[in-house]
Amino acid sequence: MRSTRIAISAAMLGTLALPALLALSATPASAATVPTAATVTPAVSCHNLPPLPYAVHTKAVTIRSKASSKSTALGVLYKSHKFSVSKKSGNWLYITDKTTGVKGWVSGTYVYRDVRMCLD
Repeated sequence: MRSTRIAISAAMLGTLALPALLALSATPASAATVPTAATVTPAVSCHNLPPLPYAVHTKAVTIRSKASSKSTALGVLYKSHKFSVSKKSGNWLYITDKTTGVKGWVSGTYVYRDVRMCLD
């Protein structure tokens, strides 16, 4: 019984390997094409792509009336909120929270653009 399994397994492996061997022997080595510098299309450089959007990189950020951590809190910007950035002062961003309508300053420590990775 064991020798029958071995014979069947060998036959199956032979039938699976046969098309690969035929494909390799059908093309001569001189006919194989190797991509050269002229035929390889250059990858699109990511340096000229637009910057990534701003995102909240913590659970919530306090929206303040001035670009200072000691100023009055006007609201809270959560990760799920939609917002737009209109200006920047130092490490502070003036945002409009489109979900609640609150406008104010948030710290750039927690709200910033992701960095695009360019693999050249």
